[in-house]
Amino acid sequence: MKKTITCILLTAGLTGYLSAQTPVQDKSDKNSGKVIRMDKQMFLDNIFDYTSGSTDWKYKGEKPAVIDFYATWCGPCRMVAPLLKSLAKEYKDRIAFYKVDTDKQKELSAVMGIQSLPTIIFIPKTGQPQIIIGAANKATFRKAIEEVLLKE
Repeated sequence: MKKTITCILLTAGLTGYLSAQTPVQDKSDKNSGKVIRMDKQMFLDNIFDYTSGSTDWKYKGEKPAVIDFYATWCGPCRMVAPLLKSLAKEYKDRIAFYKVDTDKQKELSAVMGIQSLPTIIFIPKTGQPQIIIGAANKATFRKAIEEVLLKE
């Protein structure tokens, strides 16, 4: 009887310990295929440092990017979110996808001139960003990605 209870407790303890362990992830691919929540500091570090005093756009990223400026209360924003999530998986190795909650990132939204939601910004590695204002279908987003971000 003691052996049975000891065995059960040992199994329960081991199960709890193993389930609490965090799996090791490959850091080189940690953000691929996902839409990443972006704040001001991430924008300054990875996209463009508007605090540097320079008015010339210079993208800092390693691959083209799509940034979705949205709000949680915005119906069209909620319609666009799953489309961008799907495209993030489709273009996971070639394009970085981000989203910015305009209610939480007011300064960033103001600096980028966001007045309507959703506003999706397509940022090529070189050249000027392009935008789509309002909800659009997946084919429209895919066309913008192919023509603005992936053209050679």
